Formats: sequence, C-alpha cells, structure tokens
Amino acid sequence: MIHIRNAHEGETDVLASIGLRSWQKAMGAIGGTGELLESASEAFSNFTRNLWLTITVIELNGEAAGWAAREALDEAISDFWIDPDFERRGLGSALLARIEQDVREQGLEKVSLQSHAGNADAIAFFKARGYGIHWLSIVYSPKLDSDVPTVGLSKWLVEEGDGAYGPGI
Repeated sequence: MIHIRNAHEGETDVLASIGLRSWQKAMGAIGGTGELLESASEAFSNFTRNLWLTITVIELNGEAAGWAAREALDEAISDFWIDPDFERRGLGSALLARIEQDVREQGLEKVSLQSHAGNADAIAFFKARGYGIHWLSIVYSPKLDSDVPTVGLSKWLVEEGDGAYGPGI
C-alpha cells in the first residue's frame, strides 16, 4: 500500500541513502560519479538532517521508497528521488501529484524544477506528466561543488483564464 507523509526528524540515514542511490543511478549514465560521490553523500546527509521539514516521503508497504522536497516551501521542487529498487510502480507519479497538490493549496499557479540535462529518464518522466523544458544552462551546484548542465522544467497548475485581466469573478 502507498502512503505519503511528511518526513520525521531522525530519518536522515534512510532518506539520504535513498537520495544517494537515486542520484548514483541518474549520474551513472552521465559519468563522473566517483569523484562526486563523497560530496553527494555529505550533501544528502546535511540536507535531510537540516531541512527535513521541507521533505515529503512516499512509502510502499511501510518502507520509505522515495522523497521530494521544496526547500523554500515555494513552487520549486528542489529534490525528487525514488529509490531505484522501487521504480516503475507508480510511486513517482503519486509523489509528484501530492507535491503539485501542496503547491496548488498554497495558491501558487505553477510548479518548477531543475534536472541535469543528461538525465533523460527524469526529463522523460516529468515531460510525460505535463512539464515543459523552458531553459538550458550551466548551473553551479554548491551541493556538488561543480558546474552542472541543467534544464529547467515547469508546469502550470491552473487552467488558462478567459483572457481578461485579473482574476475572474
């Protein structure tokens, strides 16, 4: 059974491990994980320890299987990780739907995220769920202490209006 919940303080090891395994899989196709592995491991531990209040966890049969975060609690998804052992079971779709619902309930109109430009699986996942690529850039990642070719994706969560200026009445 799928269950989605807020993260709990003290889940650092479990959540960091999920993030790191998912990151390794994504970076494996791109290369260069060896030299970045220690930095990535430390970044995941620090993030999940210090920003656990911004994390939403998805479980399958009581086991944490992935997580997403909105670091600034705004429209930007800063992290989205599904454990490779749990992929292709609908967990990513369910977690993304929850994040979109949370953003919508805050009164925000769109959701956005960034991904490594070479992460074809992630880009395809988000595009299949209505996200469009809106920019390509080289972005410095303090978490990895490296420049990363990055794409920005976003999705509007509200229907387009009737063309009138301002909210409809």
